[in-house]
Amino acid sequence: MKQAVNTAELAAACSGKSPQEILQIAFDHFGDELWISFSGAEDVVLVDMAWKLNKNVRVFTLDTGRLHPETYRFIEQVREHYGMAIEVLSPDARLLEPLVREKGLFSFYKDGHGECCGIRKIEPLRRKLATVSAWATGQRRDQSPGTRSQVAAFEVDGAFSSPDRPLYKFNPLAQMSSEEVWGYIRMLEIPYNPLHERGYISIGCEPCTRPVLPNQHEREGRWWWEEATHKECGLHAGNLSGKS
Repeated sequence: MKQAVNTAELAAACSGKSPQEILQIAFDHFGDELWISFSGAEDVVLVDMAWKLNKNVRVFTLDTGRLHPETYRFIEQVREHYGMAIEVLSPDARLLEPLVREKGLFSFYKDGHGECCGIRKIEPLRRKLATVSAWATGQRRDQSPGTRSQVAAFEVDGAFSSPDRPLYKFNPLAQMSSEEVWGYIRMLEIPYNPLHERGYISIGCEPCTRPVLPNQHEREGRWWWEEATHKECGLHAGNLSGKS
C-alpha cells in the first residue's frame, strides 16, 4: 500500500466517478495489493477495465466445484484473452467431504443454500481475503433491488475485516446498469459467458442457477426456491445488514 487510508476521503474521491476512475484511485492507493474478484459471468467488464489500467492486475475466482461447464471454459478463455494469471480458489476438502457424506450433493434444496455456500464460497474467499489489503468486485446496484441497491463505490468491508486489520472494498461498477455493461461488452467485443445467450443473466453454481423468463429480474434465476429477500450467498454479506 502506497499511503495511509483515510476512508472518508477515499469514499468522497470515488463518489460520482466513472468505473475507470474508481479503479485508478484504487490502484493509486493499493497498487499490486489490489485484487479483482472475477465471478466468471459479466465481471469480465471489471477485469477488462482493470487490465487496461494495470497489465499486472491480480485476479482471483472461486471454483465451487459446481459451476457450469461453460463457466469453466469461459474462465480459461478470459485467462488466454488477457494473457493473465487467474488464481482459482477451491473449497477445503476437510469441510466439504463431511457435508456431502452426511447430506448428499443437493441438501440446499431442503435446508437452504447457506451451509453449502459457506463451505464452497465463503471459506475459500475468507482464506484469500485474509492475505489481501483491498479488493474490487463487479457488484451493481441494479443486480438485486432487495440487497444491492445501496452498494457503495468504496467501503470498508464489514464482512471480512477484523478489528486489527481493515479490508477495503471497491465496487467500481456500482452505478452501471445491465444495459451499460452489455453495451461495453458488445462495443469492445470482449469475451462473455455463453450461458447469457440461453437466458441466464445472473450465473452461479449449476444446481442453483436457471434461466429467467421475459420481464423477470435477473436474481429470480438464483435460489428460486428461497425467499427473494435473501438471495445472496454471503460473498457480499454486508448487503444483508439490517435485513431480516
